[in-house]
Amino acid sequence: MNLQDYLKVIEKFVSDYLKNTGMSKYMLGLSGGVDSSLVALLTQKAVGNDKLLVVMIPIESNPDDLNDAKRIVKQFKLNSLTIDGTSIYKSALESLQKENVLLNVATKSNLKVRIRMIILYAIAQMNNALVIGTDNADERYTGYFTKYGDGGVDLLPIVHLLKREVVEASKLYGLPDDLAERVPSAGLFSGQTDESEMGISYRDLDNFLMGQTISDETKEKIERLHRISEHKRSPIPSPVPFRRDS
Repeated sequence: MNLQDYLKVIEKFVSDYLKNTGMSKYMLGLSGGVDSSLVALLTQKAVGNDKLLVVMIPIESNPDDLNDAKRIVKQFKLNSLTIDGTSIYKSALESLQKENVLLNVATKSNLKVRIRMIILYAIAQMNNALVIGTDNADERYTGYFTKYGDGGVDLLPIVHLLKREVVEASKLYGLPDDLAERVPSAGLFSGQTDESEMGISYRDLDNFLMGQTISDETKEKIERLHRISEHKRSPIPSPVPFRRDS
């Protein structure tokens, strides 16, 4: 199956899933990056504008990210909201600091992501909507997502697409090249990029997942990330069921 045919499969999955759950629409956090842009455009194609609302949630973000997201909204005439989560984030930090709980950079980043998801689910609940996720195959395999943040969603339509396939697919939906090929970044702190944070290039990750040869050192890094992030992909552990005395 080629990529174009598989995108039709994803569109049908997205359309059918909404119908089968009886919910009214999808909610999507739009960052301006290629993953969320692709999901927005394929969801728009699958269910139409009336059943999709994209939400931009800047939290001390690079202004370029919000500008890119707004570009996408304007070009493709997406229904959208912009909710600034900075004050919520700062309030949470202040409350933690009062109890001498000081967060490092990684924990602050995860807090931002979880606040975004809290906002998304609050709006979704008021709109009888499902929150649609944007994680791709590379992110899912390595655990490069925040547990109960961008990983806490109702469905993951592009979870089987490699990063290079995400870029290619986004262009098929009409995303401009400069946005499709933008340096991947969650925009969580100044200078942050996905590849520098993981210590692995998406090219190597894609090649690994395709079963192609990469260096032993890089393979070991990827396998370690997969191993230590297993808890993010697995169901919540619980003991054996309680078999009550009759």
